[in-house]
Amino acid sequence: MYKWIFGVGAFLITRKIGLGIIGFIIGSLVDQLGSNSAKNGANKTANGQDPFEFYRKQSSLYDVPTMLMALSAVVMKADGKVLKVELDYVKRFFADQFGSRFTGEHLQILKRFLDTGQVPLQQICTDIRGRMPVEVRVQLIHYLFGIAKADGDVGTAEMNTIAKIATMLGVSAVDFESVKNMFYRNVDSDYRILGITEQATDDEVKKAYRKMAISFHPDKVAQMGEEYQKGAKEKFQRIQDAYEAIKKRRGFK
Repeated sequence: MYKWIFGVGAFLITRKIGLGIIGFIIGSLVDQLGSNSAKNGANKTANGQDPFEFYRKQSSLYDVPTMLMALSAVVMKADGKVLKVELDYVKRFFADQFGSRFTGEHLQILKRFLDTGQVPLQQICTDIRGRMPVEVRVQLIHYLFGIAKADGDVGTAEMNTIAKIATMLGVSAVDFESVKNMFYRNVDSDYRILGITEQATDDEVKKAYRKMAISFHPDKVAQMGEEYQKGAKEKFQRIQDAYEAIKKRRGFK
């Protein structure tokens, strides 16, 4: 019960996905500890810690901002060069998502990840996969492509790195291809954005468009931070643009 109170409450009050996730996790621990208390006739964990202190210690290494900083660093380093425009993009995203909780300490965490070759990518992606719904994970891939595109071009190394992260996050191949082709375009990008091929019939094009429009409508992330909403609106607009381009090319309404 508390996980929904804390998680949804944080979303509604702050409109920040990061704080909502943290609230959900804290609430889950409260629920879990409350259940243990009912069984054991105690209101504390086995070592006497209250649930908030227990959570603080357990999450100190891989809290949400730290995990996202790690993924950001992996993409920034993918092509062998870290650019200021990429750093600026990351700073804007985190300032919006975490507000006053985003501090110089987080930038130091990013620097440490940039300086080290030891990023536990699989562990971090597994943790994110367990905490975030698929719509948020897809938007996270959109954010990572935004970092790669910050210098005006998505390189092959960057694209391959994001593809690896998407797989670890459990993002489907169709969803990944859709986002990728918004940043890494080729001759059939409009079809790939809709998750189909050029061989699709007109009816299949329409059906694919309706499915994508429903799945990625901005209302799906209306409760999240401004940067997520911006990314969702951009994705939705590119779905619209791809559909209109195909309609014009094929001559149907």
